[in-house]
Amino acid sequence: MKSKPRASAPTTKTGAQIIVDTLIAEGVDTMFGYTGGVVLPLFDKLYDAPINFIVPRHEQGGCHMADAYARVSGKVGVIVATSGPGACNLVTGLATANMDSIPMVAITGQVRTELIGNDAFQEADTTGITRPVTKYNCIVKDISNLARTIHEAFHIASTGRPGPVLIDIPVDIAVSKHKEDGPVEMDLPGYRVRTSGHARQISTAAKAINKSKRPVLYVGGGVILSNASKELRALAEKAHLPVTMTLMGLGSFDQTKAESLDMLGMHGSAYANYAVQECDLLIAVGARFDDRVTGKIPTFAPNAKIVHIDIDPASISKNVRVDIPVVGDAKEILRDLAKEVEYQERKEWFERIADWKNKFPFRYDSASKSIKPQYVIEEICNQTRNKAVVTTGVGQNQMWAAQFYRFTRPRQFISSGGLGTMGFGLPAAIGAQIGDPKATVIDIDGDHSFNMTMTELATAVEHELPIKVVILNNGYMGMVRQWQELFYGKRYSKSYLSNPDYAAVAGALGAVGMTVEKKAEVPCAVKEMLAQKKPCVVDFRVDREENVWPMVAAGKSLDEMDGLDILESMA
Repeated sequence: MKSKPRASAPTTKTGAQIIVDTLIAEGVDTMFGYTGGVVLPLFDKLYDAPINFIVPRHEQGGCHMADAYARVSGKVGVIVATSGPGACNLVTGLATANMDSIPMVAITGQVRTELIGNDAFQEADTTGITRPVTKYNCIVKDISNLARTIHEAFHIASTGRPGPVLIDIPVDIAVSKHKEDGPVEMDLPGYRVRTSGHARQISTAAKAINKSKRPVLYVGGGVILSNASKELRALAEKAHLPVTMTLMGLGSFDQTKAESLDMLGMHGSAYANYAVQECDLLIAVGARFDDRVTGKIPTFAPNAKIVHIDIDPASISKNVRVDIPVVGDAKEILRDLAKEVEYQERKEWFERIADWKNKFPFRYDSASKSIKPQYVIEEICNQTRNKAVVTTGVGQNQMWAAQFYRFTRPRQFISSGGLGTMGFGLPAAIGAQIGDPKATVIDIDGDHSFNMTMTELATAVEHELPIKVVILNNGYMGMVRQWQELFYGKRYSKSYLSNPDYAAVAGALGAVGMTVEKKAEVPCAVKEMLAQKKPCVVDFRVDREENVWPMVAAGKSLDEMDGLDILESMA
């Protein structure tokens, strides 16, 4: 009688090995992070792992890198930090990702379980500190739950309305051993995601679109996150709809198309803002009616019936009352909606929009002898033929990039929208370049934003990443200075700082550095920058008191824009 083969005994692994193996099982091939005492067991196992690991110069920079990597690649970004100060340094990056709904998993080390709560060396209440800025977080105190918890983290981070998830792992869990578990079945009774929209609501929305004379599609970052740009464009074409985008939605619709109204809101186009205020139907997709978009809420889109398509039911009617809510995944709903809409010529509406476009385009004083920041961005857009991946800092540079670079595809514009995090641009460019190695990646930054994380340039040099950094250097915290000019009688209190020689800093860190002080030098400088194979920083000394126009001041309606007279005078 033939004996049956004996089943192999389950493999015993340390917690650190379980973490690495689970990450690999989740398809992770790139991580960002900074080592430290309580994560040494994990880093020891990462030493032999087939994972590309990027060490930033600061944990916040690493978190922004993981964030931008996720935005560009569509994968889940992963960041690792040690306990105490390491974990605390992630907070700004986690809040940035949370506000913009970016899928990330943060793994933080923690002191030994028995020391928690005793003010041990480098102890911090990481889960308590990060709970308000994560989609979900937890601490693992039982190694038998470790693998399951990591799998659940990736599931929660990447489904529904995406967001960052943090797992805090005490060092004793990382070094203790556990028999390998079998396959993990995802069963989260308290977490259910609805992707299919209600058929009746979709039909109601379609009827409203077919009936409308002056519709506007208002598109947010949710369209990009759900990979629904193709479906959005199909709907807009079939129903003949003009499309305006939020800052986070730029690239979801090709801005070179006649139907594009570009960005709306505080520094959006006049034609988008006027169209929203005069439309009879506003179809919001993957947008949350942020205050920078709506202006004065009681007078926002006063004549419009509002359709709101969003995967997050908590966003429906949160800021603005909605007439036709449709909860579900944008990709599925837009596909279903396109089946029921009909083409309408809407000749008068598009003629009205064309008039606004002709009268109020984005303009600047092109005859000026000084370097205008808008001119720099236009030149970059022309020389890259609208194809570069653009990251930004926050402030005037961000708004000018949104206004004067014409984005044609999703995941092309990477910027901190909801939190408005200065210092985001450079580390984001690094993460974006790693996420899309073949892309031309350009950080359009302000001098003060760049100052906050400039040491990350050394990270780009170490990994031979050919990122381009464009500094629109006016010597001020530009947007703060603009507000001080307009609302505080030009009392420029603490909005000016002395800047270093950025070209020299770049050279010291191993990158290429250039300084441009004359307008005539701009085209050649851009060409030379784009040709560089090393990280390159170009310091453009731009007009010191240039403002971003148009502008909807706080408390005003979208059609109450300042600066239109200034723009008209430049015609």
